[in-house]
Amino acid sequence: MKWLFSNDAPIYTQLIQQIKVGIVSGAFPPGERLPSVRDLATEAGVNPNTMQRALMELERDGLVYTQRTAGRFVTEDKNMIEQAKRSLAERHLKTFLTAMLRLGFQREEIIDLLRQESGEEGMTHVDSGV
Repeated sequence: MKWLFSNDAPIYTQLIQQIKVGIVSGAFPPGERLPSVRDLATEAGVNPNTMQRALMELERDGLVYTQRTAGRFVTEDKNMIEQAKRSLAERHLKTFLTAMLRLGFQREEIIDLLRQESGEEGMTHVDSGV
């Protein structure tokens, strides 16, 4: 997994988001054992305590669970994974729409651009919530 960090948010929250993306995209499949905290921290180039904090938050959210002697695993609850995927998508859409509105685009212009980019001129109803 490639780890990318920016200066606009705490590292542990970025770790949470990136691990969530790994889970919803299948990089960390349902039921798979996650690498150890130390291994993940080394791979990401962060302090193990920071990685531990991120994993505890994911566990609190139910996307990850711990088996006492075997380590941490990705949930097998596909509905929970799908909810996390939708939540991430909604966050990205909100950021996109906010940026487009700041650029002065109107709702229909945004929809037209999406149609052009997707190559689907005949796309059916797209409700952006704008």
